[in-house]
Amino acid sequence: MEDLAEGVPQEVKLVVTEEMRSYLYDITKWAKFLSIVGFVFSAMMVLISFSIPSMIAGNPMLAKQLGTLGQGSSTAITIVYLFLGLFYFYPSLLLFRISNQGKQGVLFGNQESLNSAIQHVKSLFKFWGIITITVIVGYFLLIFLMGAGLAVA
Repeated sequence: MEDLAEGVPQEVKLVVTEEMRSYLYDITKWAKFLSIVGFVFSAMMVLISFSIPSMIAGNPMLAKQLGTLGQGSSTAITIVYLFLGLFYFYPSLLLFRISNQGKQGVLFGNQESLNSAIQHVKSLFKFWGIITITVIVGYFLLIFLMGAGLAVA
């Protein structure tokens, strides 16, 4: 109690039980699966982004259905798909790192690997938190702009 009153921080010791190790090991398996699926989808989006111009050029009806994007240049669609593919790659990479380093930390008792895996978990949640905030702000901005447009009209 005297240490708390003096403001001297005490070292916190956490105990990792066998049950927790089992849960962490299961997490690493699912993280590996989700990362591989993410890599596959990311690669497919990148490949699709580069094949869109030839699909539009080879099918005039598809160009009509896409409107101004299809009749003009398909560069915008290519850029959007390429961006989405690269956007999906980052969380997949973080999951892959969580899987590998978490597994090494749990199986071999390597504290540094486990710390690194938890750091990547933090980065993953931070990434999705920023994306969520961005989407919410975008929705509010869209609603505000639609309301302003209706008020003017």
